[in-house]
Amino acid sequence: MIVSDIKQLQAAGLPAAFCQAIDQALSAGIADLAPGSYPLQGEKVFVNVMAFATQGAEEKRAELHRRYIDIQILLEGEERIYYGLGGSARECDGWHEEEDYQLCQRIENEQSLTLTPGMFAVFMPGEPHKPGCHVTQPGMVKKTVIKVHHSLLP
Repeated sequence: MIVSDIKQLQAAGLPAAFCQAIDQALSAGIADLAPGSYPLQGEKVFVNVMAFATQGAEEKRAELHRRYIDIQILLEGEERIYYGLGGSARECDGWHEEEDYQLCQRIENEQSLTLTPGMFAVFMPGEPHKPGCHVTQPGMVKKTVIKVHHSLLP
């Protein structure tokens, strides 16, 4: 997991493929897009824009992926994300191969981070994460998740 601010993209030490995906998304005007999915490089890189109310952590389940890296950028609001190291997901449901996700009840040695507008968090394949949680009380957020296929990494 990597966390930083889009204004300090170069300082985050991201691979070139991640920087390019973020630059493409920002150039596409993600902050002004309606919720939905938008291709940037076909199925290799695409953006999901979403707006929703945050929930309590106890109401959410963790997710993880095998094929795609998540670059989650918060556009509006405040969001807490719980996460863990690769291999720390526990009590998991079956794998959803076509949609590339698995849901889990628990993250061993769970950590958390708080995103404010302009911040991003990167979750690699196998790293469980539980986004969309409220910090102190439920509130509306707008965010984008850039999905980068793992094959774009060296």
